[in-house]
Amino acid sequence: MQIQLTEEHARSLRQIAAQRGESIAAVVRGAVSRRIADEEADAVWERALGAVGAFESGRRETSVEHDRYLAEAYADERLR
Repeated sequence: MQIQLTEEHARSLRQIAAQRGESIAAVVRGAVSRRIADEEADAVWERALGAVGAFESGRRETSVEHDRYLAEAYADERLR
């Protein structure tokens, strides 16, 4: 695979590689790996946010009373 860089990007990569004592290829691979990880994390957040508001409990005060409801649910579970 080949990529074209601007002179500014190439200069910055050479500088970073020299400071780290790494090859330019290693710096690029690291940057690509971090970007891929960021994209994957963004996708997880998007899926999680997609669930927000998707369910109904039938109770209007859930956001205020959620601790009490959770405690009740755990207590009910222990009784089973």
